[in-house]
Amino acid sequence: MAVKTITIDMDAYRALKRHKGKGMSFSDVIKRHFGSSSTGSTLLRALDEARVSDSTLDAVDRLIDCRTGDPASAEPL
Repeated sequence: MAVKTITIDMDAYRALKRHKGKGMSFSDVIKRHFGSSSTGSTLLRALDEARVSDSTLDAVDRLIDCRTGDPASAEPL
């Protein structure tokens, strides 16, 4: 892996150090905070990994069935 040396002032160093957990590098801290933004493929991976219970799906179905007129509103269960 290629590396690059940067210079930061002591305030920036202390800020990074405060966010650094055990076993983390400063690169890990920077990537966690400034890492790439989510993409569609990130969302698809998260959805593939998501687990929704049958009771949750049933509750969603009941809410959809309760909608009247405005599709954004529903009667409370």
